[in-house]
Amino acid sequence: MRHFAAAEIDAALDFPSLIDALAEAFRGGFHAPPRSHHAIERPDEATATTLLMPAWTTFGSADDFLGAKIVNVFPGNGRRGLPAVQGIYVLQSGATGAPIATLDGARLTLWRTAAASALATRYLARPDAQRLLLVGAGQLAPFLARAHRSQRSIESIAVWNHRPEGARKLAAALVAEGFRARAVELLEDAVREADVISCATLSEAPLVRGAWLRPGQHLDLVGAFSMRMREADDAALKRARIFVDTQAALDEGGDVALGLKDGAITPADVAGDLAALARGAPGRRSADEITLFKSVGASIEDLAAAILVWKTAGGR
Repeated sequence: MRHFAAAEIDAALDFPSLIDALAEAFRGGFHAPPRSHHAIERPDEATATTLLMPAWTTFGSADDFLGAKIVNVFPGNGRRGLPAVQGIYVLQSGATGAPIATLDGARLTLWRTAAASALATRYLARPDAQRLLLVGAGQLAPFLARAHRSQRSIESIAVWNHRPEGARKLAAALVAEGFRARAVELLEDAVREADVISCATLSEAPLVRGAWLRPGQHLDLVGAFSMRMREADDAALKRARIFVDTQAALDEGGDVALGLKDGAITPADVAGDLAALARGAPGRRSADEITLFKSVGASIEDLAAAILVWKTAGGR
């Protein structure tokens, strides 16, 4: 059984291919039951969480696959000098159930999360979008920059972070990759100037205000994975045509789920999900429309990415 470390995943994947693989997976042939969450009490530290995310292909051939991601969130890891989020992906034969590979779960998640956002951008951002704003400068941010640029002719990137030094560091790293990037400190001005706004934060209060949005923008909300978190306010939800990655976003994570819970929006305000878009449902309808995509993550995305890694690396 082969193990794919982060560097090997990086070598096997590129965003155009991965985004196409996700689109094909969402069109059909993949089955993904709801993820399961389990709280783990830890002595003298915050409660940990383990998440189990299975999925499998349903083509009925010898080329079928079964997979599961195990993600553990241990808040106390900070004092141990370790990341709070740990994970691994197990890829198995869909014909026999035999394990065939393990993959670095954190790296796989970065790739597939950014690819899902870019898949939404394919359908929802204006074709002439050129200015990208990254809100948040964590590990996911450079992946989002690369993914969005694979779908639109991004000419400039602005980076905002609640700690300005983080924005400056990421902007410098993006410049070194060949992007035209700069750090910004005035979020409102940066939002007003952007064509695509991609947020990946753990903010517990709205960052992007609906009053700042202008016609034609696309808002990509990736962070806010719990009901305690929020990246955009109710006004942004009300001004936008809303799409989600899966129906789980209607009751998990912040933003859309919170807007529904509070009554700011109704289920009828959610126009569709990635599966509907991939199957041909209308995405952006006009140049002036404001679109919004909320991602909570899906095991379909993990399996599609793991299969692509396996096949690209020569797996049979």
